[in-house]
Amino acid sequence: MNKTKDIAIIGVMTALYVVFSLTLKIPMGVGAIALDLGYIVLTIACMRYGWLGLFVGGIGAFLESLLFSAYGISYGWIAMNVIIGVLCGLFFTRFNKGKLNLKAYLICGVVIVVSVFIGAAIKTVIECYLYSIPLLVKIPKSLVAWGIDSVVMIIGLPIASKLNERR
Repeated sequence: MNKTKDIAIIGVMTALYVVFSLTLKIPMGVGAIALDLGYIVLTIACMRYGWLGLFVGGIGAFLESLLFSAYGISYGWIAMNVIIGVLCGLFFTRFNKGKLNLKAYLICGVVIVVSVFIGAAIKTVIECYLYSIPLLVKIPKSLVAWGIDSVVMIIGLPIASKLNERR
């Protein structure tokens, strides 16, 4: 890929991430946690474009929190999405050549769960530090968010695989 195409892809995928995150949220009834379908776009970006997923997740989270959050910019969420984008993007490039088999789905699923866990843990630490929230108060909500975000990204795997078949 050339740099101009990379920038265009980042822009389009970031726009899709923001649109999906804003319009396709399904509240889960636990604080402000929702099924954020923007993570499907992040999964597709990581599967298809590798480490560029870090820009889609990071810039997407930045734009969404800057433009639409009543609480301002969420540095923890941005960091979480960058970490997910890097880890999943670097790993998924091994599978971006076509259809995934069952073993590849399972491996990618584990990578998603681990990546989202690491990202959620770092998000939790950042938010506890910035807002003086006791860690033990934040952990239960973070664990719920970890599970929900992992599920949404895993749902995105077959979509990403199908799009890779059409390459």
